[in-house]
Amino acid sequence: MRVSVFASGSSGNCLLLSDGGTNILIDAGISMRRVVSALASVGISMENIGGVLITHEHSDHVSGLKMLLKHYNIPVYAPHTVANRLRGMIPETEEHLNIIPVGDEFGIGSLSVTAFHTPHDSDESVGYRVRGSGVFALATDIGHVTDEVLENLTGADTVLVESNHDEEMLRYGRYPVWLKRRILSDIGHLSNENCALLARTLYERGTGTFILGHLSRENNTPGAAMECAHSALSGTDAVLLCAPALGCLSVEVGKECLV
Repeated sequence: MRVSVFASGSSGNCLLLSDGGTNILIDAGISMRRVVSALASVGISMENIGGVLITHEHSDHVSGLKMLLKHYNIPVYAPHTVANRLRGMIPETEEHLNIIPVGDEFGIGSLSVTAFHTPHDSDESVGYRVRGSGVFALATDIGHVTDEVLENLTGADTVLVESNHDEEMLRYGRYPVWLKRRILSDIGHLSNENCALLARTLYERGTGTFILGHLSRENNTPGAAMECAHSALSGTDAVLLCAPALGCLSVEVGKECLV
């Protein structure tokens, strides 16, 4: 099982999960051209994609979906409220939508998928736990770590978890006060410090590889995020990686394998 992260951050989010002959995308927040190009770089075509899982309706997660659906017949998977929002925003999704139950496992090819709620300032937001030849879990856009989030990340071989901002950079940065409060709220985004604490907890529960994602361009740097997580994981054999804002990071789930 392989995860390939093509984009992670406020400018767009999209990743590929591949296991045997099954390939799925999580989110489509970059242009169709970039999705197609990124897939080609890892030897996959859009015709090989078995579906797109959507976490929530914010533009950095769905901005490329309309054009993808105009050109390709791809199933779209989303929980009920997210699906309703997509119908209003992107009418093209209607004939492609598959409404998924949050908390119940469902199948796409060789993969078993479970959606779980995440605390974010959208009508509904979810993360995903995906089980194939390995176990991968994703949770970004989380204001804080709930019991539900922790339960669904626990035991995954590889997790992609939000490390959005350095709190000092955010507090003393140029963002307006209302936006700072939104980001720091329980339905905002996860700080480097809280991501690091979560990573340590997950390591102690069996996770070996961590991908830090959804870094802020204004209030974080890859170096700051990695340093904070490294400190929390000091003395362990954990593999720690940083997702690209745009590019390609490929990892064999359960062991490091960069492309």
